Amino acid sequence: MRMQTHGAGLAGLALLMGGIFTAPTICSGKGDSLEINKLLSEVNDHAIQLRADSDKMAAFTRSNANWESYAAQLTLIKEHINSAGQFLANLNTERINGSIWQQTAVDRINPLMKELAANTQTVINKLNKHPERVHMKEFKDYVQANADLSAGLAHTIGDFVDYGNTKIKLERLAAELELN
Repeated sequence: MRMQTHGAGLAGLALLMGGIFTAPTICSGKGDSLEINKLLSEVNDHAIQLRADSDKMAAFTRSNANWESYAAQLTLIKEHINSAGQFLANLNTERINGSIWQQTAVDRINPLMKELAANTQTVINKLNKHPERVHMKEFKDYVQANADLSAGLAHTIGDFVDYGNTKIKLERLAAELELN
């Protein structure tokens, strides 16, 4: 039995993210968008789960896990990528309303998410084509690459979320101290 991929799966992510590589719009003097902050937090939650799921699958490469274990874990990863992709599509729509740092966040997340989705699809394809090769170096390398990409994505998004939260705290403190 092989893992089934659906047309609305990772390929759908590419459609959801359609148009994300347009020329950047520079917003001078725009304040932070609360909606973008909220969406960044949502994408961050999915990225954290993706990292955990990818790390778990990478741990399979150091065990005798069978292809069914990989398939089940890939299903979870694919679901998190698709969910994150929906929030990312909303971020791309809202991008123009964001401050410069928020636009930069969206611009940096997009290629990371695209690369993670592409690598995950490669792992799925390799598993579907040769489930008996889950213990081969090439397959293990793709699985480890997924774990590394997930970690990088979670780290990048987390840093932007932390920056936004810290900025809000500093602005609140500046207002309390009447520094503005």
